[in-house]
Amino acid sequence: MVSWIVYIIECRDGTLYTGVTNDLTRRLAAHAKGAGAKYTRGRGPFSIRYTETHPTKGQALQREGHIKKLNAMAKRALTS
Repeated sequence: MVSWIVYIIECRDGTLYTGVTNDLTRRLAAHAKGAGAKYTRGRGPFSIRYTETHPTKGQALQREGHIKKLNAMAKRALTS
């Protein structure tokens, strides 16, 4: 069974990026090569700050949306 991962990475400039994937290793490699999200291009290296798994893509996307609506302080609290 494939599980979906909601993740938060911290970019070199200290900003946070939230995403969803079913293969975190592959997705982080894509970010590192500049082939990931447009936001992360040129902002590497990255460090994983938070992950959580969900049984369905829909649930993971819903949670990602919730996290993206949080302000920076709330995201930092989640990652510590």
